[in-house]
Amino acid sequence: MADDAPATTQTAAPDSQATTPTGSGPAPAARGIRVERRGRVEVITVSDPARRNAMSVDLATDLVAAVRRAEGDEGVGAIVVTGEPPGFCAGADLSQLGASKEDGLRTIYQGFLAVAECTLPTVAAVNGAAVGAGMNLALACDLRVAGPKARFDSRFLQLGLHPGGGYTWMAQRVLGPQGAAAVTLFGENLGAEEAERVGLVWRAVDDPVAAAVELAGRAADAPRDLAITTKRTMRVTATQAAQRDAVEVEIRAQVASLESPAFAERLAALKAKVSKSK
Repeated sequence: MADDAPATTQTAAPDSQATTPTGSGPAPAARGIRVERRGRVEVITVSDPARRNAMSVDLATDLVAAVRRAEGDEGVGAIVVTGEPPGFCAGADLSQLGASKEDGLRTIYQGFLAVAECTLPTVAAVNGAAVGAGMNLALACDLRVAGPKARFDSRFLQLGLHPGGGYTWMAQRVLGPQGAAAVTLFGENLGAEEAERVGLVWRAVDDPVAAAVELAGRAADAPRDLAITTKRTMRVTATQAAQRDAVEVEIRAQVASLESPAFAERLAALKAKVSKSK
């Protein structure tokens, strides 16, 4: 992974920065969407620790903006999404929906959809509880890693609330019908190791953000256009019934990559490395 670039940090909502008087201890984390660059990986942190990072209308709007900026930045090759400790995301903040609950929910779900529809590879670093629609934020990513404090708790039915934000569609795609039923209908509450066992996360790790950045860095080291095209192809072929159909989808993009300067350069570097090892 390209780690030679210094890490840079910014907060998407500077007007919500919290301050602490000198001598009173560390300042509390600012409420907003925090963005940090690690090499070619953009780490996007949902930060509202007082509410366990529940997704409000303004946070969702800022999350959409952060994802869009990363997609438009040629220096970013992959995205990691995480939450301000000690939580990951406590779902939708239902107390701030406004007069129209449907409009408020649709705005909040735009945040999850921005991650789900992101053209770049995405990894969720689940460092705490993902509750209710907070699971949407994790499920929206291409890959999930979970730390020791991670919990996956659907909790919709237990609260008397119907799932939303595309949760049922994502859960069934990731967990299958039985796994989705276990978590959603029967209230199975999963820790990191159990989530790994059932396929909800790729790996249970000690430091989820570091592990996610390392994984994302591998994708970010690939030619950016190639990673974007490959992710788009995977989405198309996932809905096809036959391998022959997938061949037809892949062949054009593969031929284009064979003729690309990036392939020529990397092939030449590989040949030189093999020659030196002989």
